[in-house]
Amino acid sequence: MKSKFTVLITVLLICISVNLSAQTDSATVSDSVIKTNIVTATPAKHIKTANRLPQISGLNLMKTNLATLFFKSYSLQYERILNRKFSVALQYRVMPETGLPFKRSILKLVDNEDAESKKTIDQFKISNYAITPEVRIYLSRKGFGRGFYIAPFYRYASFASNNFDIFFTDQNNAEQSIKMSGKLTASTFGLAMGVQSALGKHLVLDIGFFGPHYGSGKGEFKGTPSHPLSAAEQNGLRNQLEGIDIPLTNNTVEVNANSASLKLDGPWGGMRFTLGLGVRF
Repeated sequence: MKSKFTVLITVLLICISVNLSAQTDSATVSDSVIKTNIVTATPAKHIKTANRLPQISGLNLMKTNLATLFFKSYSLQYERILNRKFSVALQYRVMPETGLPFKRSILKLVDNEDAESKKTIDQFKISNYAITPEVRIYLSRKGFGRGFYIAPFYRYASFASNNFDIFFTDQNNAEQSIKMSGKLTASTFGLAMGVQSALGKHLVLDIGFFGPHYGSGKGEFKGTPSHPLSAAEQNGLRNQLEGIDIPLTNNTVEVNANSASLKLDGPWGGMRFTLGLGVRF
């Protein structure tokens, strides 16, 4: 039977990697320049045309990603428009310590006879944060932060969990446990695609429908037993930790009478989605 911690890490990879992120052409984004265009146009026909220019309120956008709420996370992104085609953005996402997202659905995937795994998943707590800078390239004629875009990005993410139980058995087949804590950090690069639209003069809607990212991650989880472990208990705990099966990931296990550690090192990736709502100023 697979380790219950394997279930947790696999869920972590799936649930947390996934990070739930028209108008006509204008010669300028500045309100003052738009007003100048209206004033300097002499015929009434030109004034009417100038009035149809989109009333864009500024070059700064502040948005929140509503999609992250499904994963008990909160995010805020600041975007600065540089010109018609380019902008730069910085996003910060945080998830306070909480239970696993979609815990009830995860528990249904675990064998009913595996009470230890269900208990571990039920009490498992995790927190994380991520910082994501990106460069946006608007490919549509709308520009100035509107229309279809592609966005190369980098993401640094950190995941932490404190005092979760790893269960094992001793030579008498009696259940034992050890509390472990630690964190995992990941650095990934990706490419996002989406469409950003104006909802009036000050509101914006940002829909990012494609955002794969890939890189590497590493972490370490440590624990101290409540009593010195016997040789048989050390073997039972070691077998449990070594039984963790994460594809393409190197696991290093160290167990002695007074401590245990699990080091993880391997590829890391995910898919980024955005349902952003924000203001322009």
